[in-house]
Amino acid sequence: MKVIEKILEATAANDASRVVFSFEFFPPKTEDGVDNLFEKMERMVAHNPTFCDITWGAGGSTADLTLEIANRMQNMVCVETMMHLTCTNMPVDQIDHALATIKSNGIQNVLALRGDPPHGQDKFVQVEGGFACALDLVNHIRSKYEDYFGITVAGYPEGHPEVIHDGVASPEAYASELAYLKKKVDAGGEVIVTQLFYDTDIFLKFVNDCRQIGITCPIVPGIMPINNYKGFIRMTGFCKTKIPHEIMAALEPIKDNEEAVRAYGIHLGTEMCKKIMASGIRTLHLYTLNMDKTALAILANLGLIEESRISRSLPWRRPANVHRLKEDVRPIFWANRPKSYISRTIGWDQYPHGRWGDSRNASYGTLSDYQFMRPRSRNKKLNEEWVVPLNNIEDIYEKFMKFCLGNLKSNPWSELDGLQPETRIINEQLGLINSKGYLTINSQPAVNGAKSDSPSVGWGGSGGYVYQKEYLEFFCSPEKLNALVDKCKVFPFVTYMAVNKEGTLISNVMKSDVNAVTWGVFPAKEIIQPTVVDLSSFIVWKDEAFEIWSRGWATLYPEADPSRKLLEEVQSSYYLVSLVDNDYIHGDLFAVFRDI
Repeated sequence: MKVIEKILEATAANDASRVVFSFEFFPPKTEDGVDNLFEKMERMVAHNPTFCDITWGAGGSTADLTLEIANRMQNMVCVETMMHLTCTNMPVDQIDHALATIKSNGIQNVLALRGDPPHGQDKFVQVEGGFACALDLVNHIRSKYEDYFGITVAGYPEGHPEVIHDGVASPEAYASELAYLKKKVDAGGEVIVTQLFYDTDIFLKFVNDCRQIGITCPIVPGIMPINNYKGFIRMTGFCKTKIPHEIMAALEPIKDNEEAVRAYGIHLGTEMCKKIMASGIRTLHLYTLNMDKTALAILANLGLIEESRISRSLPWRRPANVHRLKEDVRPIFWANRPKSYISRTIGWDQYPHGRWGDSRNASYGTLSDYQFMRPRSRNKKLNEEWVVPLNNIEDIYEKFMKFCLGNLKSNPWSELDGLQPETRIINEQLGLINSKGYLTINSQPAVNGAKSDSPSVGWGGSGGYVYQKEYLEFFCSPEKLNALVDKCKVFPFVTYMAVNKEGTLISNVMKSDVNAVTWGVFPAKEIIQPTVVDLSSFIVWKDEAFEIWSRGWATLYPEADPSRKLLEEVQSSYYLVSLVDNDYIHGDLFAVFRDI
């Protein structure tokens, strides 16, 4: 979706207090840095920014990495992504390659820039046949792609750094900058995001000056929180940004105290945003410098987010990819591995919309290395928490039990961090059945008409009610499975599917059955059923689930380690079981495990 559409949709509401925000990131220089960026990005995107953007290195120096990060942002982090694109020292064919790549990845938004000179050069140099300025780039994008891309352009409240001399742009240079900005907007720029500033009066005057010359599009203030003194001085010096006297007076006494500087940066950013919002501006863009805490603290101070409360439009986050915008139903099996599900369905021609059985695509992608790769930080946590000597099967039980009780933060079967809010509702019962050898990897409690803005089980915003059937998914031995199946005979509302690594199936459901296990009722809408259980997808999922025993856990041990052998024995002999209690009003799925 285009950023302009999202901004207009959000700010068109009658609620004048509604303010939307966005974040900017830059490509790190190392693999560890990239992993760390995505960890922070996940935390920030959970608060539902309107969009996030990723910068493009001068002269295309980070082109490949920027394209890769943008793709992951749009399709795996699932946030509307805007990619910077500069024409500094950039041949037109390289620009066209970048545009074609992001279009194929379902990205619709570009920030069109001239860009800075490459490292080691003082001035911008136009390559032969290339573009001279951002206006050329805007015209090129519009001529080649018409209205597909949403184009954002840069605005400079104090004037472009190249026209600032002795701390100020002359009135003539400033007027020329405004006239040029209007040309970029008239050529197809739909949103303006500004250069950083620290004098809010200068920004507000800039907005008024833009309106006076007929620029009517949204003007989004670019806010750069102060995280440390040296970085602040370096950035403002590079951009020739005016620093009000009172800011320097506040920073000088504390410049060597990083915590104090950060605290002041949060205070200053909060006050700047309050003044901007009081003027009627309802959009904020935060230059994060790849740091999460300061930006989130400012938004929390403004009342725009609650750190402890994450709203969800669905029980799972839909990719921002334009091709998946109507997707609204998934099998529950990948609930804790959403990125794996996305990667296995990325080649589908259509995505399920409405009822799963009417629109599902049967051709899941095959397993690849992607499903078993982890960011370094998460792999480190797995090694710390799960790679311990396993002397017997009870040691494995204990690991699963500790995770369910919240004593471990990682799990080989989960891409998520720790227990999810709804899991905490039933974590003691989960701990108990894990101690008995029913090793759970997925679950949800029964819910009968909880408000849709409930912090633990809610989704879809306020004004509706959500429902869930109690669900458990686990591994167990054949003996324990036999006992469970026998016990299920006295629980007529319980349906089960069980399969081992070789594909031997035990089930009391039909192959064509599709069981909605989550649904929501909202005003003036059809009932939404975003999560289902079906046998066909379960059989696809079981290959991945069993493979995690070896490639997700056992391979963390040395090859001849007895613990590794024990895990491989479990993999080859256990069953994967999916259990649903269809009586979501009076049922008690954990009763099935009593006296076993």
